[in-house]
Amino acid sequence: MKRAWLFTLFFVNLNTFLHSQPGIPTIVKSYSVPSSKQAVAVDSAYFYVINNSSITKHQKRDGKLVSAWEDRDSLIHHLNSGIIIDGKLYTVNSNYPGSPMAGSVEIFDPETLHHIDSHSFGILNGSPTWLDLYEGYWYVAFAHYTGRGSEPGKDNSWTRLVKFDEKWRQLESWIFPEKLIAKFGTKSNSGGIILPEGNILCTGHDNYELYLLEFPIKGYTLMWKETFPVGSYGQGIACEQEGDSTLIWGIVKNENMVMVSRIDY
Repeated sequence: MKRAWLFTLFFVNLNTFLHSQPGIPTIVKSYSVPSSKQAVAVDSAYFYVINNSSITKHQKRDGKLVSAWEDRDSLIHHLNSGIIIDGKLYTVNSNYPGSPMAGSVEIFDPETLHHIDSHSFGILNGSPTWLDLYEGYWYVAFAHYTGRGSEPGKDNSWTRLVKFDEKWRQLESWIFPEKLIAKFGTKSNSGGIILPEGNILCTGHDNYELYLLEFPIKGYTLMWKETFPVGSYGQGIACEQEGDSTLIWGIVKNENMVMVSRIDY
């Protein structure tokens, strides 16, 4: 109980500090959710906490658990992130820290959390960590790592963002800036979204930061434009608009917390 009180006090004080600092995101909501480890997805009324082989659905207004799904046949090992698109919950699954890296897209009905479809990448570009749909094309980030989870002869500089058509045929790919790879440490790009104007907001693994990236007008390297402090770190994120504000949903996994931050970009 003392630990929980101190944690709450910390965020109350942090929230007060953030309100007083122009341009720094404000924590607007927080939820204590057991086993919040991998990612959050959101729709208008609910948020979905995604873990290695389980998903829980919660009411936004109070965090109350609505339903839950758990893989019972040991076929899904490491769900990394999720996003609601056209009334379906899309997640990406990998065999991290296995090698060679393999992955898939796993699709759920967000109303019931029933598993409804799957697309296998097999062994392709790396370990898929997040996906989004933008202007009719799928974008999937494939992570590589330095050390644990790596493949022989490769480190996290092999991380890339890949564009697919509607039939999952690969069209293009981009690498991440060298200085941003250094920010990731031995880990990689954990979460991300494509913003309405076509830029990218992404996370590393351990930093309380978001990175704004642009697609390059030439070459093959994404352009790192800005960094935003945020109330969650790494892992899969979700984004929604509240008036003129952008809300970022994320995880503080060491405390089993779901945090919602407001940013201005």
